[in-house]
Amino acid sequence: MDVNTFRASRRALHGVAELILAGPAYARDGDIRLRPTPGGFGVWAQPGPRIDRVELVAGTRRIPLGGTVQSLADAAGVAPRPLSDVYADGAGVGLADVIEVDPAAAELLAAALADGDRALELFAPDAERVLWPEHFDIGISVEAERVNYGVSPGDSYDPWPYAYVGPWESHEGGFFNAPFGAARRLSELGDAAAIAAFFAQGRDLALR
Repeated sequence: MDVNTFRASRRALHGVAELILAGPAYARDGDIRLRPTPGGFGVWAQPGPRIDRVELVAGTRRIPLGGTVQSLADAAGVAPRPLSDVYADGAGVGLADVIEVDPAAAELLAAALADGDRALELFAPDAERVLWPEHFDIGISVEAERVNYGVSPGDSYDPWPYAYVGPWESHEGGFFNAPFGAARRLSELGDAAAIAAFFAQGRDLALR
C-alpha cells in the first residue's frame, strides 16, 4: 500500500468519525469522545454507531463505506453534523465529499488504534483513553506529570501510524525528536507492550 492511498483513506475515515459519529453524538448529548471498537472505532457510548473496517455499523445495518458523507448518514439514519464550532482543526471533509476507503488502509488504521488502546491500558490502567475526533488520535493526559501519551494513525507530521510522548514543557534532542516531544512509528515499535515501554521511557525522561 502506498502512502497516498493510506493518507486518502485515513482522511475519509476521519471525516466519517467527525460528521457521522462524533457530530451527531455532540448534538445529542454534548460529547465528542470516540473510542476504538472491533475493527475500527465508534461513539463513546457503546453500543452505538461504529466503523468496522470498510463498513458503517448502525444497529443491525452494515453499510459499505462509499458514496457521499450525506448519503452514508442518510443510510445510517443520522443527521450529520460538522464540529467546526467545537474545534478549529479536523479532517476538512464535507457532506458532499465522496468516501472511498482502501480495505488494507482500514485494517492498518484499526490495528493502530487497537494497539494504542492496549498500550495505554498497560501503561496507565486507570487513565481514561479517548479517541479524539479533532486530531483523530487515541491518547491520555496525565496532569500530575504534565505529559500527554498516545497513538496517532498518521497526520501532517508523519503519514504513517506513530506513538507519541508530549510533555507540556519543551524537551529537545535525543529521545525527543518531534516538535511536540517524541514520536516513533508503530512499525518500528511493534506490539502494544513495546509501545507501552516507549511511553514509560518517555515519562522517565520527561520527568527528570
